[in-house]
Amino acid sequence: MKIAIIGTGYVGLVSGACFAEMGHQVICVDKVSQKIEVLNSGGIPIFEPGLKKIVSKNKQEGRLSFTLNIGEAINGANAVFIAVGTPPHPETGHADMKYVHAAAKEIVDHIDDFTVIVTKSTVPVGTGQSIERMLKKIAPEKKFSVTSNPEFLREGAAIGDFMKPDRIVVGTTCENSKSIMRAIYSPLTDSGFPLLFTTRESAELIKYASNAFLATKIGFINEMADLCEKVGGDVSEVARGMGLDNRIGGKFLNAGPGYGGSCFPKDTLALIKTGEDNEVPMQVVRSVIKSNENRKFAMANKIIDACGGTIEGKKIAVLGLTFKANTDDIRDAPSLCIIPELLKAGAKINVYDPEGMNEAKTHFGETLKYCNNAIEATNNVDTIVVLTEWQEFIDMTFDFCKSQIKFPNIIDLRNCLDWDKLTKNGFLVTRIGKPQ
Repeated sequence: MKIAIIGTGYVGLVSGACFAEMGHQVICVDKVSQKIEVLNSGGIPIFEPGLKKIVSKNKQEGRLSFTLNIGEAINGANAVFIAVGTPPHPETGHADMKYVHAAAKEIVDHIDDFTVIVTKSTVPVGTGQSIERMLKKIAPEKKFSVTSNPEFLREGAAIGDFMKPDRIVVGTTCENSKSIMRAIYSPLTDSGFPLLFTTRESAELIKYASNAFLATKIGFINEMADLCEKVGGDVSEVARGMGLDNRIGGKFLNAGPGYGGSCFPKDTLALIKTGEDNEVPMQVVRSVIKSNENRKFAMANKIIDACGGTIEGKKIAVLGLTFKANTDDIRDAPSLCIIPELLKAGAKINVYDPEGMNEAKTHFGETLKYCNNAIEATNNVDTIVVLTEWQEFIDMTFDFCKSQIKFPNIIDLRNCLDWDKLTKNGFLVTRIGKPQ
């Protein structure tokens, strides 16, 4: 099958590379010339484990290419996937659909034979219907079907999520579209991965509902962590006991400083706005958003408390800035809330993140000291805060900084460090939802 991908951001690039790996002919198109230049020269504009290797392999084997010319990409394509951003509208909070609508209009200008136009972007319910209505008005003579195919990719594990999916959701009632989508995903379905056909509206809702539910699990276990600290429980034990119940499951029950990233914050907000438009208040999701906002401020206070109640004039090393490990994404990361609160309280801050330093500089400017590694970041500080669960931090013994740190105080906001070893080595370790 020939596939065109509109957008070479996180979803578009991963999807394009994986479709090519499945054996399809894929052309990815973008309006940003710098992205296309980087991709054509062998680079990758985002950090995602394994992505560079799979892109390089499929480019060399002639199944994957990149262009600025949308006509070139769409010519002869069986399916065109829209994978552009849907950020929150700055005034309304609704998902901003201008990039999706613009892409759809360009697509219909270039199609000749029957083409499946697929929304891979996360879009509000009703988007497929509105796009189809718009395009039929613009080009009534063109033959196409608008289909929903939401992505369920975790940053840091996207290749595995695409190639070994829990499920593939396709929203369409068009038989021609079903046939083409079956053919596209046949390398996966032939290996036993489930393909679920639904209406467009159901597919669009499945994506938002899934992210909102996962955000709810995170918010719930974070509140349980607070309760554990008050009553002497251990949140890891509580989470394990809950997760062994197959009705609940153990994933997304890791207590921490709050969720962030490109999906949960905007998707929960967009779901609330959709509810408002349809007079459904979505009270659970509202509570999750509020709980998550409060969580980040509470973590800043937790750091201050662990430092004796004041951090005025103290130097703090913050290890990890991205919203999770194995990504360079700091969008809505806890660090964007916690670090300003620490600065406001008078701290001086050294930071280090394996992949997020460039993005961090665009947010924090010159207010922080940016370090080249964890050793430099922890040199002569009063306290160390682990904010992201990068493996290199998990593997560290922190022996190198024991002679440098003014007080052997480590605040582990991910419960990822070896508490037993560190305490035996003389460190005071503050954790989340644990007996202190």
